[in-house]
Amino acid sequence: MTTPTFSDFALRPALQRAIAEEQYTAPTPIQAKAIPVLLDGRDLLGCSQTGTGKTAAFALPILNHLDTNRRAAQPKAPRVLVLAPTRELATQIGDSFATYGRHVQFRQTVIVGGVNQNPQVRALARGVHILIATPGRLLDLMGQGFVQLDQLEIFVVDEADRMLDLGFIPDLKKIIASLPAKRQSIFFSATMPPKVAELAESLLSTPVCVEATPVSSTVDRIVQRVMYVSQSDKRPLLDELLKQPGIDRVLIFTRTKRRADAVARQLQRNGLKADAIHGDKSQTARNRILAGFRSGRVPVLVATDLAARGIDVEGISHVINFDLPDEPESYVHRIGRTGRAGASGIALTFCDAEEQKLLKAIEKVIQRTLDVDTKHAWHAEPSAQVSRRPASSKPGGRRSGGGKPAFSKRSGSGSAPRSSDGSRGESGSQGGRAKRNGPPRSRRRFARQSS
Repeated sequence: MTTPTFSDFALRPALQRAIAEEQYTAPTPIQAKAIPVLLDGRDLLGCSQTGTGKTAAFALPILNHLDTNRRAAQPKAPRVLVLAPTRELATQIGDSFATYGRHVQFRQTVIVGGVNQNPQVRALARGVHILIATPGRLLDLMGQGFVQLDQLEIFVVDEADRMLDLGFIPDLKKIIASLPAKRQSIFFSATMPPKVAELAESLLSTPVCVEATPVSSTVDRIVQRVMYVSQSDKRPLLDELLKQPGIDRVLIFTRTKRRADAVARQLQRNGLKADAIHGDKSQTARNRILAGFRSGRVPVLVATDLAARGIDVEGISHVINFDLPDEPESYVHRIGRTGRAGASGIALTFCDAEEQKLLKAIEKVIQRTLDVDTKHAWHAEPSAQVSRRPASSKPGGRRSGGGKPAFSKRSGSGSAPRSSDGSRGESGSQGGRAKRNGPPRSRRRFARQSS
């Protein structure tokens, strides 16, 4: 079977020109399956893991539609609405539309919380073809009469499963109730839990379902290892790992905002250029922090799960799960920040005694048992009460204490409180864990500095 190219798609010359300038040749699997369906104007339910090109899969057909059916933008009445769960993802989608549509005449704006709404209101009053929004701010502006959706032609929900995780389904249903019955609807999701599939079935009209990768699968080229360590030894282990060579950009995930700030401060005290990003940061601060991380000025970024699907930065060589996520699917989204666009990557997971049940749930979702790295000074034997039998017989499921050091690269291929933009999903305290093991006497000063 011949591998398709972008020139095989019935895309307008302006889009083909932009694709050539970006040096894109062969579409990714999700693009190859989704673009022809969307060009035909059909509803689509797409499932593909992060980092596989979902944004281009819907952005190119949308821009093609606008370029084919040119009309002046109307005040307050967008023709296309794209919903994203986080500010960072919304901004990233806006950047992608600008890149692919550089030779197309259209207007777009991104509306998110955490910033002054006046510039957003002015952009809507002038008229936009494409509106990219987070649900909370969109509902606010709709309630104030600044947005009308009765002329909408295309409706996109990106990261539909994340919308579910963050408690956005009620907001989503309110927005959908304002849409015209005749529209093209597109749902994209990295995973497809039953509730998301049920929602899609109720909102899409005879959709085409495309799946480029298995549900909740992880990229094969990402080296994944677990490091058993007590809670009190996680920070010294992190310090030691970050001293090793081969680090380009490192993304560290913690469970809470407070912990993210504490870890970043400790790394800064140790002389590393590190910063933290989470929902309590202003949008201006978050943009500045991401710019520093993207440019390489700040090579270490500590984040909560807010950023798991909102950071699309090339060259993230390592992802470290300082804390395991409460939702096993979040592990897939976290490690998907590395190993993007055909690159290799390394994902390391710190696991203490209280997190072993979370690890077992993750291994069940990804259908493999993570290799165990014992070659570090803080190794703690896992609890005998938690069985880690392989979840499947798939390759790569062996336990191993050998192999390369943790940072050596391998070649080859519920709801929670709302954040400032109306999103949910981060607690503001250290909650979510039971009591911790106290640090040994020799490390008490370390723990006090980081609290």
